[in-house]
Amino acid sequence: MLKEIIINSSADQTRVAIIEDGNLVDFFVDYPEKRRMVGDIYLGKVARVLPGIKAAFIDIGMEHDAFLHFSDIGDRTSDLQAIIGDDSDADEDDGDEPPSTPQPKRQQLEMINGVPKLKKGQHILVQIAKEPVANKGVRITSSISIAGRFCVLLPYDRKIGISKKITDFKERKRLRTVARSIIPPNYGLIIRTVARSQNEQAVKQDLLNLKQTWEELEEAVKKETPPALLHQDLGTTISVIRDLFTADVHKIYIDSKKLYKQIRDYISVVQPEQLERIELYRQSDSIFEAFRVEEHIRNLMGRKVPLKSGGYLIIEHTEAMVVIDVNSGKYAANKEQELNSLRTDLEAAREVSRQLKLRDIGGLIVVDFIDLEEDKNRKKVYDELKKEFRRDRAKVSVLPMSDFGLVEITRQRVRQNIHQAITQICPYCQGKGVVNKGSHFLYDIQDWLRKNRSNGGERSVELRCNPLTAVQLNRGFIKTITKMKFKYLTFIKLVDDESLGMDQFKFLSRKDNTDITDQIFS
Repeated sequence: MLKEIIINSSADQTRVAIIEDGNLVDFFVDYPEKRRMVGDIYLGKVARVLPGIKAAFIDIGMEHDAFLHFSDIGDRTSDLQAIIGDDSDADEDDGDEPPSTPQPKRQQLEMINGVPKLKKGQHILVQIAKEPVANKGVRITSSISIAGRFCVLLPYDRKIGISKKITDFKERKRLRTVARSIIPPNYGLIIRTVARSQNEQAVKQDLLNLKQTWEELEEAVKKETPPALLHQDLGTTISVIRDLFTADVHKIYIDSKKLYKQIRDYISVVQPEQLERIELYRQSDSIFEAFRVEEHIRNLMGRKVPLKSGGYLIIEHTEAMVVIDVNSGKYAANKEQELNSLRTDLEAAREVSRQLKLRDIGGLIVVDFIDLEEDKNRKKVYDELKKEFRRDRAKVSVLPMSDFGLVEITRQRVRQNIHQAITQICPYCQGKGVVNKGSHFLYDIQDWLRKNRSNGGERSVELRCNPLTAVQLNRGFIKTITKMKFKYLTFIKLVDDESLGMDQFKFLSRKDNTDITDQIFS
């Protein structure tokens, strides 16, 4: 299996594709205006505590307060709180020290029956666990960790963990021995998958770098006033290299000299022997076209995903969940219908797993498979899904297929999916996917004019609407808008407004230019 990482960088964005034998298996997009936030550590201030939903909202300086569920407050929180110097909670001056040098008071997070006692205005050290989605703020945790290439440092912890993806017993035992020999007191350590086959010195150097980062953060937290960013994790591109540049990756190709140098500088520190696998792409053709990544991305954004058998998937995003419908297409026959359906469902199961990973879809997913009569066949589809999801880096839970052919899946959501990241709401349909017919829309305008006339409203108004709607109003030997003027005895000035959708309009008073659209309907 030939595995490669292809990186395309431009002024507007950086795109990272991971391909295996020419097939796209992972895709990431990094925007300058929307940097990756997962892993960032903040000194925040408690804004609200809501015991009813077992959560608190923490001000970390963003538009929306961060969401901290009580289950995300770990056992180490009290120890972490002890490093915070909070002048607002300091004792008053007792005369022993000059007023200009108040001594900070160390905080302890009080726990009552295992439930944290948070107070409004209290300072707290938190880390972003999930990026904002739609109008929701970030989700945070008070269990601080700092990720490196080979290990993850856990301040004030005592445990040692080994990645579950390292399955070899001897290698797990060796790495655990290495971790015990290098871990400093009062720290915990998790050995990452990429540490497989690495020597003790490489893991130890990574640990020392992380320990230095934490010590710098400890000093910074005593000087800062919340809300404050204390530690910023690596950006999307470098974090992909850190997490996914493993021994099975043959090459990394980069088409930007600047990014090429940044990645080489990073690798030269953490694993210099791998520098020869990083290559600058110098051809004039687009790097994504040369590696046939672009065509995969075009398919990636489609609502319809074809299957090799002739069937297809339909992927729909809703507010609460993602719904996937499996269709047999032309791959159907009267004979052996159950077998045909099973083959399509098994292929769909593999493609569903691939699409969820590629599109980075998280949350609740419901898949409507083709109905199967036999329980053993339903179990085959369920087993196929579980097998495919073992390769997924995100946490995935799958329920068995119901009698209706539905499979419910939950997948860990850390950031916006690709669909949300690179698309925006259509200004014409406002995300509905449909717009009102022109005749119905013109009826709405006339209904407004009728109510305005019967209520003794404005006699001179300005009608703002989409340019395409304005074309409809200006059609005919006698224009539709002219007919409306005479019918409702109202002077109407028609104005194009591209910011309005095709089924939106505004009426403004020509006296003072105020919006009167809702006055008639209230």
